[in-house]
Amino acid sequence: MSILGSAFSLFLVYNVMGNLPFYIAILKPYDAKRQKIILIREMLIALGILFLFGYAGDSILHFLGITKGIIGVAGGILLFLISLTMIFPKHTTGGIPEHEPFIIPIATPCMAGPGSISAVMLLAETLGSPMEVALVIFLAWLPSLAILLVASYIRYLVGEKGLIAFERFGGLLIALIAVQMISSGVVNLVKDNFYKTPRSEVVGNYAVARS
Repeated sequence: MSILGSAFSLFLVYNVMGNLPFYIAILKPYDAKRQKIILIREMLIALGILFLFGYAGDSILHFLGITKGIIGVAGGILLFLISLTMIFPKHTTGGIPEHEPFIIPIATPCMAGPGSISAVMLLAETLGSPMEVALVIFLAWLPSLAILLVASYIRYLVGEKGLIAFERFGGLLIALIAVQMISSGVVNLVKDNFYKTPRSEVVGNYAVARS
């Protein structure tokens, strides 16, 4: 998958459009200027969290002995579950804190939640290059920030039904990506655990294969 393709997939996992009603509700008590300050602060914190897992996530996985196959299957299942919540959303504005949000719930778990962190760790394992991972995270984060800063206008233009339609369309794309990840993970698991090349032993000038 290309850098732009990976960034678009991660942007869908962030699900900013689908969560717009929640963001708007939680920031409603504050004036427009304060809302922008809160959003920029929280989004920068979320970016830092995602960068952390993008760089350290790969080392953690290798330390735990987790292979690409396992990452593909587990990550694919998690993304598929996320896609189901996007296709069949249950929006609620309950539990909104009375104090100004700080780190929780906007930075995490709304933006840098389990799904986003898992997707970033999977990208780190797939892409390999830390610079490419950082670029993908940033390219997915930047439009998310821009959308949040104009959230009230977007909601006014597309309405609640438009937001739901975009969320479900994104969920469908995430489901397709998840199935592809699971199938690739299964193939890698089979190669790692069941397919073994025969050992060879050199006898004189000839290589004799041994099972």
